[in-house]
Amino acid sequence: MYCPGMATPIVAPTGIGDQTPLPNRPAGEALAARAAQLIPGGVNSATRRIGPPWAFSSAHGARVTDRDGHSYLDYHAAFGAMLLGHGDERVTAAAAEAMRTVDLVGLGTTELEVEFADRIVAAIPSAEMVVATMSGSESVLNAIRLARGATGRPLIVKFQGCFHGSYDPVARNVISTADKAYGYDPNSSGVITEALTHTLIAEFNDLASVQTLFDEHPDRIAAVILEPVPHNVGALLPDHEFLAGLRELTTQHGAVLIFDEVITGFRHALGGYQELCGITPDLTTFGKSLGNGHAVAGFAGRADLMSQFTQAGGTVMLAGTFNGNASSMAAALATLDVISDPAIGFHAHVNALGDRMRTGLTQIVERLGIPAVVTGIGSVFVTYFLTGEVRGYRDLLRNNDHAYAEFHRRMIDEGFLMYPMSLKRNHISLAHTADDIDATLVAAERVLATMVRDGEFADA
Repeated sequence: MYCPGMATPIVAPTGIGDQTPLPNRPAGEALAARAAQLIPGGVNSATRRIGPPWAFSSAHGARVTDRDGHSYLDYHAAFGAMLLGHGDERVTAAAAEAMRTVDLVGLGTTELEVEFADRIVAAIPSAEMVVATMSGSESVLNAIRLARGATGRPLIVKFQGCFHGSYDPVARNVISTADKAYGYDPNSSGVITEALTHTLIAEFNDLASVQTLFDEHPDRIAAVILEPVPHNVGALLPDHEFLAGLRELTTQHGAVLIFDEVITGFRHALGGYQELCGITPDLTTFGKSLGNGHAVAGFAGRADLMSQFTQAGGTVMLAGTFNGNASSMAAALATLDVISDPAIGFHAHVNALGDRMRTGLTQIVERLGIPAVVTGIGSVFVTYFLTGEVRGYRDLLRNNDHAYAEFHRRMIDEGFLMYPMSLKRNHISLAHTADDIDATLVAAERVLATMVRDGEFADA
């Protein structure tokens, strides 16, 4: 398993990050009210409704600006989609040129699509053939359908706490309450029960829980799908033996092993987490950060599996008008150019800043005597408000969810954009600097000290 080294302890410069909490945001609130009259809940995705700062007007580099003109250092990063920072000119210029040149044909192929596939095959260890899609949800939908079509089996295994998009068969058991964890916990109404009951739930880092499912359902499990690092509940770090055991189990039982690298892919290594851990799945889904804000995703895997699609003579249907469109392909290629350029040193830069942040936060919670575990990997950092070991979702049931959300909310009011919902992670981009990290740490210590005085951890 990849274990980031600890950075040099940080003493943040005096005065950096010292600011008065932001005032009310009347212009943003007014726009949000207008949006609510035209868009359900005022937002186009459920997780965008967070209250203040309500609405945004611009984003550049590591900063976003709200409707009222307040600037925020952005660690939300569009749920991790921004690898390079907002509005990276290298990416936007490539996408614009592709639109001017070839636009959208919708038949045959283009040189951009072939170059994209070639780059993915070269980067991701599991990739022998590639399909481009527009979202991670589409990639998962097709990967699961392919696994079922290739094996002729109905069941899949997912892990409590892992999120794989809005596709019905995986729309269950993500951030579950203690009374619903590991049981039947759909994310939404309107999903056919039978679609969910064909999905079995296991515990992350617990190979025995997966073995039990194979024992209970012999020759019926088509695939095991997981985030190799479950970032949708912060950052559960995998045991190497667990991932190696999954590889052995799925091979033994003729099931397909799917790594959902929509978040870990490209962010933690050019070849995804599988490059770091040395475990090669059969299929890999990816997306989100690949286009640095442009809509692009995909999946890849063994040639014998990928050849099961109808366009290759198989029986599994695959379709998508915008799959492989020119601007998405160009944005992805430009992003890959940046993160793979040794002169830029993308991964070294963001990983060092991640170490700096995690070390600083650890020192802060220790100084303040706060029950907390600071964790993460590479450019992702998380502060769980709990004590003891954190290996699987059962451990996260001890998290102080109120304190977690309150910390992020108060950081927003200080000018640092962090998603104010429990178990959500934070991201560092190429556009962030060491001074940004130090300013964040100064604010975090001030916020956490205030939370201690307010009794937020009194019951811990």
